[in-house]
Formats: sequence, C-alpha cells, structure tokens
Amino acid sequence: MAAPVPNPQFVLRGARSAVHALHFCHGAQGHPLLLSGSLRGLVHVWSLQTRRPLAALDGHGGQCVTWLHTLPQGPQLLSQGRDLQLCVWDLAEGRNAVVDAVHLESVGFCRASVLAEGPQRWMLAVPGRGSDEVQVLELPSKTSVSCLKPEAGARLGMPMCLQLWQAESSPRPLLLAGYEDGSLALWDVSARKVCSRVACHSEPVMALALDPRRARGVSGSAEKVLAVWSLEGQQALQVRGTHELINPGSLTSRSARQQDPGHAAGTTVSAVSVADDEAAGRAGLPQRHRPPRGLQHHGPAGCGPGTSASAPGRLPAHVTQHREGAAQRHGSWAPVAQAPLLPGTNSPS
Repeated sequence: MAAPVPNPQFVLRGARSAVHALHFCHGAQGHPLLLSGSLRGLVHVWSLQTRRPLAALDGHGGQCVTWLHTLPQGPQLLSQGRDLQLCVWDLAEGRNAVVDAVHLESVGFCRASVLAEGPQRWMLAVPGRGSDEVQVLELPSKTSVSCLKPEAGARLGMPMCLQLWQAESSPRPLLLAGYEDGSLALWDVSARKVCSRVACHSEPVMALALDPRRARGVSGSAEKVLAVWSLEGQQALQVRGTHELINPGSLTSRSARQQDPGHAAGTTVSAVSVADDEAAGRAGLPQRHRPPRGLQHHGPAGCGPGTSASAPGRLPAHVTQHREGAAQRHGSWAPVAQAPLLPGTNSPS
C-alpha cells in the first residue's frame, strides 16, 4: 500500500501568477532559500526561515520564467525565460541586477543545464537553432563548444530535458537528453556523438534525473509510467524497470528537492507549485496529488510542459517535509521582509 500523501509544511503566497520554476539554494549564513519563477516573468527569492519573500527580480519582460539555477562559485543566479533570454544575475551586495545574458535560439519547452568547470568557468547546454539540436556553450565567454544534432533519419524530435554531468573516471563532459519520441540519449559532448540511446517511454520525456555516483536515474513523461535506468560502465544506457503512477497528475516538472540539513537523515524537503488554491485545500492535499483539471502535454501558451496557468493571487507553491511519510501543516503568511540573499550579500535595496 502506498504511503499517505504528506500535507504541506507551509504555503508561500504572493507570486500572483502561476509558478513554472523552482530551485533550492542557501543564502547568507547558510540559511535555506527557495527561488520561484512565475508566468509573469518574475523571480521571487523566498526565505524558508521567515517564509517571506526577500526580493522580486524582473528581467524577462513579463515572459514566463522556466528554469532557475544558482552558481556555486559566487552569488550568481541563472534564469531562463520564454523571452529567448538566459539571464545571469549578480546578487552580491544587494545589487539584484542582470549582468549578462545569453540569447537562446529556441523558444521550446526544454530547460537548460549547467556544469561547473572551474572557479569562474562553466558549461551550459540549451536548445539549439534546429528543432532537434542541443547547443553547448562555455561561459562566461559564450564560446560554442559543440552542436549536438542526431543523425539524419533518427527522428528523435525536439529535446525536452537535459542534464550535463561528468564521470569521476573521465574528464570528458557528457549530456543526457530526453527527446520528443520518448527516448534517452547519452552524448559525448567533445566528440559530438551519441554513446548510447534507449527507448524508455511511448510519450515525450518531460523530466529526468541522474545520480552520477550510483550511475542510475529516473525519467518521466506524459504517460503514467516512470522509467528507472542505469549507465553500465558510464557509457551504456539500460532500462532497469518501470513504475506506474496511480495518479499521473503527480508528475510535475515544477518541483525542486533538497536534503534538509536541519533534520534527521532521510528527511527531504520538496517544493511543488500548484494552480488552484481552493482545489488544493480539499481534504488537505496539494493539487499535484490529484488529477489536475485539463492536464495537457504542453500547457497553455507561454507555459512549460505539464503546467497550467492560474489566476492572480492563486497558490504559487507548497513546501512539504517528507519524513517516514509524515508531515505537518503550519499555515500561511503575508509577503514582507528584507534580508541578505546569497552568501556574501547585503540586504537588498
């Protein structure tokens, strides 16, 4: 029997539009933060201690924010939007400013992926100009490293999700890509070739996650099945099994997770955006654990995969603490606060 669905530990209100991207990070003095990107193009920085927003960043001209990532080298944030821009934010000393931007060639649903190469260098994978291409850049120089294009006749469709990574035994960067035809491909970025490819799903791959240390991963699609797979010898993809979802609405590409250092081992904190406050309140369950109304493979115009728009003022995110299937609800709050953002920063101006 499946474990009971945990209730939200608390609810963050104030995004004023549907949430399409979430990312955990640590702020000043190691305080946990949650970043959220909204349909209206704003990035909100939330304190998970005070449960209030610290800042609202506006850099995408009102276009939906689809991906967020913080760089470990310093107080910098990457945000991807449907305005064809990937913005680099400087959050040091309360500046909250866009200091650089990468123009994207595609306005599709695929989110970027980043891999640190050094203290001030990293590799970025984004959708390419061609519908089936992936462009890999070196930042901050924006130099093209490679353009990964399937062989003629492969008919993989668009790349839907990406993950750059590097095996401990090899200096060569690798890329996992989930495609529109339901397959996963492992690319050698330097050689620009596919090392392995496997068919995992009958529908487009919407999300994937790889644990490089265990060489195992999981992927989900618009169907009711999660695929579990492994990397044999860090080179060959092999499907290990599948897991059927009782409720296909529970698969969402707008979730973010982290191990909670403030709790016992095995405790995981997750944040999941929902679109309907009233529906989520029924039976005390987040909406993601019931079949959402009008679930679509691609959401409304301007929305990412598997997402749906919501009216202003609707619930933007649930934060849930998972521990042995138990959780505790703590209510909600209003948005007012000023505090440091990322390490080495001062209060926002």
